[in-house]
Amino acid sequence: MQTSRFGYAAVSSLLLILSTCGSAAAELPDFKASIGFFKLPASIHMGACSGVAVDSRGDIFLFHRGKPPVVCCDRTGTFQRAWGSDLIHTAHGLRIDRDDNVWVTDIGNHRVLKFSPAGKLLLALGTSGQAGLGKSQFNKPTDVAFGPAGAIYVSDGYGNSRIVKFSARGGFLHSWGQPGKRPGQFDLPHAILVDGTGRILVGDRENDRIQVFDDSGKLLQIWPGFAPYGLAQDKQGQVFVADGRAHKILLLDKRGKVVRSWGGQGQAPGQFQLPHMLAADDAGNLFVGEITGRRFQKLLRKH
Repeated sequence: MQTSRFGYAAVSSLLLILSTCGSAAAELPDFKASIGFFKLPASIHMGACSGVAVDSRGDIFLFHRGKPPVVCCDRTGTFQRAWGSDLIHTAHGLRIDRDDNVWVTDIGNHRVLKFSPAGKLLLALGTSGQAGLGKSQFNKPTDVAFGPAGAIYVSDGYGNSRIVKFSARGGFLHSWGQPGKRPGQFDLPHAILVDGTGRILVGDRENDRIQVFDDSGKLLQIWPGFAPYGLAQDKQGQVFVADGRAHKILLLDKRGKVVRSWGGQGQAPGQFQLPHMLAADDAGNLFVGEITGRRFQKLLRKH
């Protein structure tokens, strides 16, 4: 009888484990490409599509290396407005803060710019046209992220290989990082994201890894194995990576391991030509900008 009870208990435990694993696998999202989603005026010719973000209303902001560089569409993909030709030299990253302000990084003018949702310039960080390592300078800054206490983090980027932290009003606080391959060093910090726990995830692109820091710049973890051109997080806290070398979108687990991927190199819907940056909306759909493909794709969440 004891052996029988043990057998039943073992089988029950095994079934519970299999059920739990099956439920976890079923919870992984999947996507399909939404063809012809964005409806733009014929006068806007897309250049390299470098940045994208979604605000609290569901409006989608596209950033590209054409004119005008900032393009806003509503949640249906219908064009609303555009701006930035007079202020932005070379588009790179675009993010939206908790107040729906639009932040962009300009690698041509070495600046980070903050706009209202309507396109009014509210703040400029960096010295226009001057690359440098000073407190008020960048060297081709790539991306921006926002901390829970209003802090601003800039990945500075192609030239300086460092992270710079600013106050909510744009005052310099501190920086960390230097060029190199060792832990805590960078070879092109290309994307930056503050996750739901307040950790700073830095896409260390040419080192093929994400480095994870606390808000003071202390290194916590290293997640290797892919080229993180872009980083995004959905409302469930799931982290997605635009891997520009593999031409894929990756989903990571909480330990930084790839658990699912989509795409591959190509021009068909759902394929990519150098996916650069990406964003998620409230429904969990993804929007991806492609540098070589010169297009934005919507990936519609199936579950």
